[in-house]
Amino acid sequence: MFIDTHCHLDGEEFKIDRDAVIQRAREAGCQAIFLPAIDVASCHTVLDTCHQYPGYCYPMLGLHPEEVRDDWRDQLTAIKDILSTSSDVIAIGEVGLDYYWSREFQEEQLLAFEEQVRWAIELQLPLMIHCRKAQNEMVNLLKRYANDLPGGVFHCFTGNAQEASQLLQFDRFMLGIGGALTFKKSHLPEDLPAAVPLNRIVFETDAPYMAPVPLRGQRNESAFIKHIITRLAEAYGVSEQEICRQANENVKKVFGIQI
Repeated sequence: MFIDTHCHLDGEEFKIDRDAVIQRAREAGCQAIFLPAIDVASCHTVLDTCHQYPGYCYPMLGLHPEEVRDDWRDQLTAIKDILSTSSDVIAIGEVGLDYYWSREFQEEQLLAFEEQVRWAIELQLPLMIHCRKAQNEMVNLLKRYANDLPGGVFHCFTGNAQEASQLLQFDRFMLGIGGALTFKKSHLPEDLPAAVPLNRIVFETDAPYMAPVPLRGQRNESAFIKHIITRLAEAYGVSEQEICRQANENVKKVFGIQI
């Protein structure tokens, strides 16, 4: 049994066969799916999807860094209003910094991220953090709040052992491991066991993106986590059952959800 801690199940990519995707996830052993919002509109689709599958799909609300524009303050105001009326939200996310494509809104991203970090502290909700080409800036910001952070996940970790160690200094945070682990050129099978204990890892898909080998190029879905589990077990030299047991404990520690 496992949990998919990051899946965009509310997206248009799943509109036609969402029920079938959920059924395949259940059959594969997926006991819960966490859905991150990326903007105001997706806050509503995430909540609607989770309400269709109560006790199985769980909402996370936030403003994704790539969605930060000139209107970021208005978007945050709207998202905070939705948060205030949604008692079932389990995390603030997907939030963070992304300078991969452009630094046009670099300062706005920092301000929006910091505001949402404050929400997490205020509401005592974990953070689902997206970071791309901005780890130093992210770490420097989080350090200012380190003593008060309620924890969270560094989503889609693909860094090296040194970068992992830099993130693990935030002791209530986990690294989200997904399909990239299985890619042919990935160094994660070597770097993770060398730098990351099993009590700091959770599973994720980022579906519909980042499908694992041997399904790379297909639409990703929660059932595919079984390939990530197999590769992680091989890398750490432990059983798949132990990998799942520890990951589930890690989810419980951060999100308070147990299976």
